[in-house]
Amino acid sequence: MVKKFDIIAIGGGSGGIATMNRAGEHGAKAAVIEGKLLGGTCVNVGCVPKKIMWHGAQMAEALHYYGPEYGFQAEKVSFDFATLKENRDAYIERSRNSYQGSFQRNHVDFIEGYAKFVDAHTVEVNGEHITADHIVIATGAKPMIPDIPGKELGVVSDDVFAWDELPTSIAILGAGYIAIEMAGVLHSLGVQTKLFYRKDRPLRSFEPYIIQALLEEMDRTGLEHEGHKVPKRLDKLDNGLIQITFEDGSSHTAEQVLWAIGRQPNLNGLNLEVTGVQLTKDGFIAVDDFQETNVPGIYALGDVTGKIELTPVAIKTGRLLSERLFNGKKESKMDFNLVPTVIFSHPAIGAVGLTEPQALEQYGTENIKVYTSAFTSMYTALGSHRQMSKFKLITAGPEEKVVGLHGIGFGVDEMIQGFAVAMKMGATKEDFDSVVAIHPTGSEEFVTMR
Repeated sequence: MVKKFDIIAIGGGSGGIATMNRAGEHGAKAAVIEGKLLGGTCVNVGCVPKKIMWHGAQMAEALHYYGPEYGFQAEKVSFDFATLKENRDAYIERSRNSYQGSFQRNHVDFIEGYAKFVDAHTVEVNGEHITADHIVIATGAKPMIPDIPGKELGVVSDDVFAWDELPTSIAILGAGYIAIEMAGVLHSLGVQTKLFYRKDRPLRSFEPYIIQALLEEMDRTGLEHEGHKVPKRLDKLDNGLIQITFEDGSSHTAEQVLWAIGRQPNLNGLNLEVTGVQLTKDGFIAVDDFQETNVPGIYALGDVTGKIELTPVAIKTGRLLSERLFNGKKESKMDFNLVPTVIFSHPAIGAVGLTEPQALEQYGTENIKVYTSAFTSMYTALGSHRQMSKFKLITAGPEEKVVGLHGIGFGVDEMIQGFAVAMKMGATKEDFDSVVAIHPTGSEEFVTMR
């Protein structure tokens, strides 16, 4: 007997769960299919455990750099990574358990197992055939590992969250979010860390003014980094360390090596070829503006599509899809413009909209005006470990519409959400200037730039 649903999600990560819960709210018979842990990458081996460890690293920095400046003596403070791991994992388990409650409230079935397509309208899970009018592929992405000798000696970010103890040293290979965030966390928690990246700088798609500030902060705090380094092979030495040999002939040894060179769509075992669903040249699932593939009734969203790989993007995209399919909102679709993002580096980076190079290309030099601000965060200003904050606004046209907002510094991660709302509403520099600054804060710099 074939089980029938209105809509199913293959993948129980943030996107799949959000899509099915919203469909269930509107009366659809919905199901989530997941063979691993509910919550996907973000909850289990991504955003959530990373952010908890980032907070731990912030505490380490506060005790080491800033506590004495505020009169706190912390010479005898010790750090037990096992305690952090235990409490972090308990929090994650509580978060994961909450999904079952939302499924019950919205009458969403949870099917534990791995789905593979039988045809364009049917999947098989645990030997049972399931059919649905709408099938959403939300299987996410997985870390990439280069095909070089010794590649298996390196770990990926998923493995880091399984560690029971921290290594004494680590080499991180990569230039994106994961590489930068892991480098900052592990360095602050006392691991001898060095970051290697292929080009001249990491985070090349971000505002150069901000990334230069990040590199300067790394130098100030002793987080080693080096560009123009392409790994050629990994070898295990007799002393147990791993040696990386680079294409330029140089080498580096560390106890652990972390691959953070990017992510690829997680399509293994789906038997997607029987459906005729088309992929992009990079191997992601190709979708239109409404998340539809070339096959009617099959949709894809989140990291598996290669579009802005952020958890809240997958969640919002899925909810909007269900609004269109089950709540009569026929034009409901995700707007991928002006999506705010934060990198939990040390200090944090926030960005909304275009970088200056992107704005120059889109609008032309004569139509762009740029404002910047650089100052010492008050939180760090009492002593010798002063941390710079740098902000930039990019405006376009005679009305000086704000098309780019970028910042690095203490508290930036909690500043930019509201500015993103203003930019989505078309705010201009004059609108920013009309707001009374909240003093003394870092965020006031965004409304006082001259």
